[in-house]
Amino acid sequence: MKQFIVITLLASAVFSASGQHSIDGVLRSIEVNNKELQANKQLVASQKLEAKLDNNLADPTVTYSHLYGNKEGMGFTGELVASQSFDFPSLYAQRGKLAKLRGESIEHQGEEFRQQILLQAKEVCLDLVLLNQQKSLLDVRRQNAEQLSALYEQRLQNGDANILETNKINLELLNVRNEARINEANRIAKLHELAMLNGGIEIQFADTVYISVDAPVSIADLKQEIISSDRRLQSLRSEQTAARKQISVSRTQGLPSFELGYRMNPSSGGERFNGFLVGVSIPLFANRNKVKQAKAQSLYTELQTESMQTAVESELLQLYNRSVSLKASIDEYSEVLKKQNSLALLNKAIQSGQISMIEYFVDVTTLYQSMQNYMQLQNEYQKVMAQLYKYKL
Repeated sequence: MKQFIVITLLASAVFSASGQHSIDGVLRSIEVNNKELQANKQLVASQKLEAKLDNNLADPTVTYSHLYGNKEGMGFTGELVASQSFDFPSLYAQRGKLAKLRGESIEHQGEEFRQQILLQAKEVCLDLVLLNQQKSLLDVRRQNAEQLSALYEQRLQNGDANILETNKINLELLNVRNEARINEANRIAKLHELAMLNGGIEIQFADTVYISVDAPVSIADLKQEIISSDRRLQSLRSEQTAARKQISVSRTQGLPSFELGYRMNPSSGGERFNGFLVGVSIPLFANRNKVKQAKAQSLYTELQTESMQTAVESELLQLYNRSVSLKASIDEYSEVLKKQNSLALLNKAIQSGQISMIEYFVDVTTLYQSMQNYMQLQNEYQKVMAQLYKYKL
């Protein structure tokens, strides 16, 4: 009887334990070791440098021509030209600001990608917590079934039980062992997924409880916080600001560009002419429709930002409503399960012959299913809260 009570206490520990800190450690490890995040950092650095390339000066040019006369005694003449072309000076300042804004947008895109990887890793950890809980519960079920199987085998030999009751217990033992094998296979698969996210480095994760998460006080406060912190919206706002700056750049590109240089004309007679070269290029055709294109792009990013904000608000409302519903169900299950001592009572009743085997299995199946439902609700709630608070990752 003591063994049955110990098993019951082990089962209740699955639901009464609280507080663990390894998920944060796992996320920190993945942030360092994940190959996609490492590649993304290099991509961000590359794209930020690429955004600055348009603001470089044109390459200087040096040409030399050596010309011979078509008659004897004419000698030769030559021409050396070294020149440097450049845009209107204010254009460089405008393009420098544009490159900085594009760099900010690229940074936000990199942060969004990082957030997605860490959220994926956190959800894998939350699934592992559930699988570890189920492993503990299945161990309890298996031990109960093994002890009942041994008890009824002895009773069968003594003539106190029939073969139908013994077979029923053996079927329960077979089922729980099969469920345990499936659960363990799923647990190992999740550990492999976690290792893949950690750059191929194995992570041991055996937690059976979740980090305590505070429910949002109100949807209005949460909305304000998320709208200002959402990585997707931050990226689009940066793109919108950059698109507006592109209009200024396109207008400034309508100003003339210049060319300065040095020219020298040597000849065989000893005469030489040299002096400065000055040129002006007026963009009558090259800048055509660029301002219109920039305005259209700016309007596109503005509408895209508004659309994304609507989508984020809709997603937030759905997640919030789901979190409230899940929390209510969890509280109800928690309140009922805390008052239960059914497993110990059922074991005592079946051993003393107060209830039949069929009655025992009907009641114990209901209890196990309730515990399973409670664990599943906790897992779903934690995932919803992880999505709500993903901007904190």
